[in-house]
Amino acid sequence: MNTYAVIETGGKQYRVEKGTSLLVDRLSAKEGEKVALRVVMFRDKEVVLGAKDLEKVKVEATVAEHLRGEKIKVFKYKPKKGYRRRAGHRSELTKLEVTEVKLLSRKPAATKEEKPEKPAAEKKPAAKKEPARKAETKPAAKKEAAKKPAAKAKKPAAKKPAAKKTTAAKKPAAKAKKAPAKPASSTKSAAKKD
Repeated sequence: MNTYAVIETGGKQYRVEKGTSLLVDRLSAKEGEKVALRVVMFRDKEVVLGAKDLEKVKVEATVAEHLRGEKIKVFKYKPKKGYRRRAGHRSELTKLEVTEVKLLSRKPAATKEEKPEKPAAEKKPAAKKEPARKAETKPAAKKEAAKKPAAKAKKPAAKKPAAKKTTAAKKPAAKAKKAPAKPASSTKSAAKKD
């Protein structure tokens, strides 16, 4: 029975064995670099699926080359509407060659950044400085709090209501226009009588 693993990269899963080469979405690693791949499943004599057990599985691959896939043509079309769009793209790919697929006997050590420890004499003065810093920050917080109510005290000026226009001014103007029209008709009727 062959030893193989299922790895995940770029949101896709691939079945790999030692010596397998595969094309995956572009990785940031340079050509020739080794890449550790995320394992989803491992099969040797038994199937390993648990998250704690999968931490012991090691799948390594080297980046063979970076290349581009075939051009994919995209054509959008809506009948009787005059809508046609052509586009295309080429996927950015990375070719990987799997060099190692194995189950480690123990969990790999986590890499931690080690910080240099300070002597005990330096730690004590630092503890004394902390209360002084707290005292300095409290008055500053009170000053900011004092400013906030002042900002809320400002209110926008009240708008004055607009003066209402009376309709009485419009009515006499309308009557004035009608008045000259009547005499014109009366003169015509007078002219007909003559």
